[in-house]
Amino acid sequence: MSESNKEEIQVQPPEEFTGGKFYKPKQTSVGKEAITSSLKHMNTYMKKGDALKLSLKMNQKGGFDCPGCAWPDPDDERSKIGEYCENGIKAIAEEASSKLLKADFFAQNSVQEISKKSDFEIGKLGRLTEPMVLREGKTNYESISWDDSFKLIGDSLNKLSSPDEALFYTSGRTSNEAAYLYQLFVRAFGTNNLPDCSNMCHESSGVGLSETLGIGKGSVTLEDIHQAELLIVMGQNPGTNHPRMLAAIQKCKAQGGKVITVNPLPEAGLMRYVDPQSPKKMLTGGIAVTDLFLPCKINGDVAFLKALMYELHKMDMERSGSIIDYDFIEEHTSGYEDLIKQIRDIDYMACIRQCGIEPKQIREAAQMVAKNEKIIVCWAMGLTQQENGVDNIKEVVNLLLMRGAIGKPGAGTCPVRGHSNVQGDRTMGIWEAPKEGFLDKLEEVHGIKAPRKHGHAVVPAIKAMHENEAKLFFAMGGNFLSATPDTEFTAKALQNCDLTVHVSTKLNRSHLVHGKTALILPCLGRTDIDQQSAGEQFVSCENSMGVVQSSQGILNPPSEHLLSEVKIVAELAKATLTDSPIDWDHLADNYDNIRDVIEQVIPGFEDYNKRVRQPGGFYLPNGARERKFNTANGKANFTITSLPDHSKADDEYIMMTIRSHDQFNTTIYGLNDRYRGIKNERRVVMMNESDMKAAGLKIKDVVNLTSEFNGKTRQVNKFLIIPYPIPSGNVATYFPETNPLVPIDSFARKSLTPVSKMVRIRIHKTNG
Repeated sequence: MSESNKEEIQVQPPEEFTGGKFYKPKQTSVGKEAITSSLKHMNTYMKKGDALKLSLKMNQKGGFDCPGCAWPDPDDERSKIGEYCENGIKAIAEEASSKLLKADFFAQNSVQEISKKSDFEIGKLGRLTEPMVLREGKTNYESISWDDSFKLIGDSLNKLSSPDEALFYTSGRTSNEAAYLYQLFVRAFGTNNLPDCSNMCHESSGVGLSETLGIGKGSVTLEDIHQAELLIVMGQNPGTNHPRMLAAIQKCKAQGGKVITVNPLPEAGLMRYVDPQSPKKMLTGGIAVTDLFLPCKINGDVAFLKALMYELHKMDMERSGSIIDYDFIEEHTSGYEDLIKQIRDIDYMACIRQCGIEPKQIREAAQMVAKNEKIIVCWAMGLTQQENGVDNIKEVVNLLLMRGAIGKPGAGTCPVRGHSNVQGDRTMGIWEAPKEGFLDKLEEVHGIKAPRKHGHAVVPAIKAMHENEAKLFFAMGGNFLSATPDTEFTAKALQNCDLTVHVSTKLNRSHLVHGKTALILPCLGRTDIDQQSAGEQFVSCENSMGVVQSSQGILNPPSEHLLSEVKIVAELAKATLTDSPIDWDHLADNYDNIRDVIEQVIPGFEDYNKRVRQPGGFYLPNGARERKFNTANGKANFTITSLPDHSKADDEYIMMTIRSHDQFNTTIYGLNDRYRGIKNERRVVMMNESDMKAAGLKIKDVVNLTSEFNGKTRQVNKFLIIPYPIPSGNVATYFPETNPLVPIDSFARKSLTPVSKMVRIRIHKTNG
């Protein structure tokens, strides 16, 4: 592709307003409006028969796993009306679209022309139906056979001077079977360059939990949520991102449980919930979710947790040691004395200033923590996408350890994962830093020589492409460009590649910002029947709470030219590895054969094929759940952290990027954010009214945004200011529109997660 053509491709969503209207944010979530929205998406984007058929099988035992979030399904009975949420319906409406995207569309529309569309418009073009190639110097994608596609990729891989010049990305949609085969191929090829979406979301959780509790996953089950006496929800918006979590909270509250919400925004989903499956709740207005709302400033979580533990320690001293669980601490933990010394000596008022929560409210929270023994802390990206993201998680663990709230019913850690099998992909070995024992097992079972050098996570992978150290990018699902930070930098990195390949169900912006040559390989979705030579196949997924269960599509594929992800990996391996000891056809013909080898390599998958066929699947081992901590000292570890650096210039604001309600990750389902009172617009800046007044700004003023980091200024243009109840000095914007402001070099210590939730920006008023 010529330099001039590169400049013509639109790497960001168009800088155009769509006629937004703004209303007072809602205080109630789900209910009738969620039903109406679900029906609208079904009727608009799906065949009516397919919509009903899918809704009755989604998240049911023996059905298919929702391609949206990773919230777990009940172990016992599941709703006959529908075990799904509004966003689950939006996800299947996107995947099982009645529209098909065929070769004639690409013949009539150049990459440049398609790139001028919004992300919403691109996503609604329809399901991909056949392999497409964009050859070097050409402007339009054209058809290519599967055989020629695999030959092109295999030849390109084998021409590299080192396997480490290739990058193999994975999104959280990929099944266990496909993920295992994918990482096996990549390691047989000779690299650990397996960046994945975990690097950008819960990597901080994994690092923090592994270092303190010995397992990079949460310790609770869905039943624990129901049994909890106190749920502390931090940096999370379940009403939009994990709506079925609200039903679990409702069960918790019905048994007397309480909820503390710690978040910069008073999200509707955490204020009031109306169960759409209960006529009584619909008529009576539902339940109040949050008992105590703490409007924490962006990245004020470490300060809040330290102040909370200070109050608990003070209360414990006043009550003769009856608050802190010293028996648990003595038997199961290490490092308590060092922690409590720091807590005694903290600058309490500095913590108050940094978190922005009144001391009276922190004392009220401490009283609730002291009163209850079954405590669960739930969190999401609000805690992880910070420079101190790992420290945030460690402080959560410190609080729970003080109360002995780990490894007993109704208590523990609950990182709520985003994509439906992102946790399972990591379990299957999708990781740039694999453990030696795992690699040893791969060698023993498969007869390969597994590389030992750690590979690139997402941020180093982008830099490697940008510096021409990596020349081939392969993505198993996802929308890499729109998910990653520093959009212009990432775009240039992708364009530097000799070949970019995307395995996808739908078109997205990453297909339009490409290497010298580009391939789109269309695959089956979760809703599609997967027919292989040994018969119809099912796959398996792992949810947020470590349950592995089967998923089997029920619709005829929209095109005869689609292959499963498993089949794509097997054919790619055959085209690349000319002397492989692995029988790839044997594995791909019958997925039971893949599960047989997973059982031999990964602990916890004994009798995999038998147990995954049990209704509801099976739980993986979880040491923290049983107070067995797989750390170096065999203990759960208290840790010492420091207050983050919140310094900024007087005219700077702290920005966090967030999703709208019509969005899941980078997929834009619509242009509304119903709960926040935003209709038909995404280019908005949510700003505190007092900050607006001080800056001389009023509603719908048009502004540009800039961020400065390490001497470089980044800019996005044409956003509307709207007033919003957010702490002073903080603003919120949607991604991917403001991803260009997130510096590539600003990431969490240890986890390398991009700092998308704390970007220092300036706001510049324009003339409109």
